[in-house]
Amino acid sequence: MEQSNQPIEQPSSSPQKTSTGMEPNLAAALSYLCGWVTGLIFYLMEKENNFVRFHAFQSILVSAGFTVLYIGLGILTRIPFLGWLFWVAYPIIGIAGFIAWILLLIKAYQGERFHFPIAGEIAEKHAG
Repeated sequence: MEQSNQPIEQPSSSPQKTSTGMEPNLAAALSYLCGWVTGLIFYLMEKENNFVRFHAFQSILVSAGFTVLYIGLGILTRIPFLGWLFWVAYPIIGIAGFIAWILLLIKAYQGERFHFPIAGEIAEKHAG
């Protein structure tokens, strides 16, 4: 049996390059940290890595969507006789937003390109 003297190639363990100098999964996760604010910061700062840009844009869309929904519910609670229905939905939307935030943050940190419904497809188009 013949052995080769050539070294075995190891898969590259170095992360892809980012404009921020951070690892892509960390930058992507941080883009969710403060909602649309950090999403916008990372979207504008990151020029090289589509993974980070995708998560930053998705962060903007998802947090803006939940903000608009929350404000809309606040307005609808003022409707006489029906307002209580929207008032009941308030905590449900708040909990759903919190769960979505945690899920997206974890998925980004794990290096997954997780698509949130609707926002994920839009973010995919704007990432590259």
